Amino acid sequence: MDPLNEQAPDSVLAPPPSDQIPNDGTGVVALDPYLEPYKPALRSRFSKAQQWIDTINSTEGGLEKFSRGYESYGFTVSPDGTITYREWAPSALRAYLVGDFNGWNRDSHEMRRNPFGVWEISLPPVNGKPAIEHDSKIKISMVVPNDQARAERIPAWIKRVTQDLSVSPIYDARFWNPPQKYVFKNARPKKPASARIYEAHVGISSPEPKVATYKEFTQNTLPRIKHLGYNTIQLMAVMEHAYYASFGYQINSFFAASSRYGFPDDLKELVDTAHGMGITVLLDVVHSHASKNVHDGLNYFDNSDHLYFHEGVRGRHELWDSRLFNYGHHEVLRFLLSNLRFWMEEYQFDGFRFDGVTSMLYTHHGIGTGFSGGYHEYYGPNVDEDGIVYLMLANEMLHNLYPDSITIAEDVSGMPALCIKLSLGGIGFDYRLAMAVPDLYIKWLKEKQDIEWDMGALCHTLTNRRYGEKTIAYAESHDQALVGDKTLLFWLCDAQMYTNMSTLSEFTPVIERGMALHKMIRLITHGLGGEAYLNFEGNEFGHPEWLDFPREGNDNSFHYARRQFNLPDDHSLRYRFLNEFDSCMQWMEEKYGWLHSPQAFVSLKNESDKVIVFERAGLLWIFNFHPSSSFTDYRVGVEEAGTYRIVINSDSPAFGGLNRIQEDTRYFTTDFSWNNRKNFLQVYIPTRTAMVLALESTLDPNWKANVSLGF
Repeated sequence: MDPLNEQAPDSVLAPPPSDQIPNDGTGVVALDPYLEPYKPALRSRFSKAQQWIDTINSTEGGLEKFSRGYESYGFTVSPDGTITYREWAPSALRAYLVGDFNGWNRDSHEMRRNPFGVWEISLPPVNGKPAIEHDSKIKISMVVPNDQARAERIPAWIKRVTQDLSVSPIYDARFWNPPQKYVFKNARPKKPASARIYEAHVGISSPEPKVATYKEFTQNTLPRIKHLGYNTIQLMAVMEHAYYASFGYQINSFFAASSRYGFPDDLKELVDTAHGMGITVLLDVVHSHASKNVHDGLNYFDNSDHLYFHEGVRGRHELWDSRLFNYGHHEVLRFLLSNLRFWMEEYQFDGFRFDGVTSMLYTHHGIGTGFSGGYHEYYGPNVDEDGIVYLMLANEMLHNLYPDSITIAEDVSGMPALCIKLSLGGIGFDYRLAMAVPDLYIKWLKEKQDIEWDMGALCHTLTNRRYGEKTIAYAESHDQALVGDKTLLFWLCDAQMYTNMSTLSEFTPVIERGMALHKMIRLITHGLGGEAYLNFEGNEFGHPEWLDFPREGNDNSFHYARRQFNLPDDHSLRYRFLNEFDSCMQWMEEKYGWLHSPQAFVSLKNESDKVIVFERAGLLWIFNFHPSSSFTDYRVGVEEAGTYRIVINSDSPAFGGLNRIQEDTRYFTTDFSWNNRKNFLQVYIPTRTAMVLALESTLDPNWKANVSLGF
């Protein structure tokens, strides 16, 4: 019996999947026997998760109610128009609500404190209207110990904040209570069997040197994503962050959608429109740390060092210059779990990519630590058990309340059982990012000649993943696009991207190599590297240059803080070929579903020929990475006999190739064992080309159009 295929609920409280699998958090040992010595640690974290659930059940009525904190804390409006404001600030001696509504009178609206340090005030309607005007400015003003001045803060649960840099970089809190609520028109799509993820940042999603808006993304970028064939969007930098150039990773208002890109309803329209296209939308969530801002963040909120964070050194990330949450505190769990629930309910997101998970898993936060893969690194005193348990609770809540939700972990350490269901003692994520893959490509492009590329090492890196844990493969993400690094095509072509990407210019050896390897790297990563695929926006067509946000060091220029979608739209430029090849890959995956098929069988890794052959999802994948040698009648093994035809051809002129492969060729198998496969066929594979073959019986009548267009 395979415990991975059991249908038990994904819950730490679920009964054991079978009589043989214990229900104490050590079930994962049946999947990975190397975990046997670490059973005590597995039991400990599992037991702590159960204890938290027991506590929340007895004191809060369960995770479902507990995670609705946003319905009690912050500002809520009752049906009769009464506004109630609640805030946890136990160190405050007195607290007052101030704002435009009372002329910023710091004494007129005093709040009441309960025994748990929660302050509250209710404002009944005035003349039939809410006492606080929609979108007007507000703050909490607190009298705190050992401070002569008032501590005035933005409410922690505020749903909208705005910034006027011409006045101050400090944000203003706004009471968001629109008279007409946005009504979602489209249901959430079903969880995709294969997640093809388009990683995007709204602000840079325009060729123009400016901060783009939610509405522009909806109108201009969503149709591009649909055309390309991606079925999932991962939106970055949405939770309001103090500094635009931080890429969204210094959050100050966790419940506020960034006002840089427009109004809250504009973001709702974006998600709703994507759902109408059948596209799942994930939010990049940052619960690994928080901005150290005091006036418009959580830091020193009630003038104490330890409200939401650990006190002292433990509460500070020395590299990120930010604050670290105390995941073992009841109210911090309420805040963070409710934050996830809020984005799922209010904005109808479909799940999350958790940023900085490595920092949450370890007390050293990954600083100055190299992970060798030794299991001792994942257990013991360096592990932050409270952080692990929080992630277990987060996944427990999300998957129980939203069975189609998706959670992704960004972890560089390789923590075992990160993506194993909780009933087996795992942490419960759906996917982990294969962060070693892009590192390999960049390292080779920097340090090796093409002829030195190691086919065995490439296959090992692409297939080296933990049994039973789903992995997202990618050739490059936003990390590789940042200033100081280069996109893959920029590494490949460098200065000639400025001079020879026009079809009217010479097709130089540099551009020929760059475009060929760009396609091959993406295709082998897509086919061999994981159970999902990710691309950062613009990289599908080989976006030139790096990504750099406006900052003092570049004279606040937007020149590099944009995506030049005009390039693939210009048919006189070669970027369109790469764009259409990417589209072909996505739509072919939609047809054949290789990402949710079993891992590939690699039948050939020929170091001298630089040829890789593998089978997945009934398809035969053939890659010739040799920089100069083409091969005629090259024999490749294949398990299933029959007649094969080309469905993806990187050398197609539609994709900027040299048209050296006859796409209407029929390939017949021979009943003779080859490379541990039952049959073989013979192909012509020119230098730096890749092709994918399918049985003729699987092709639809428009198969030839599929090869060139990807539809």
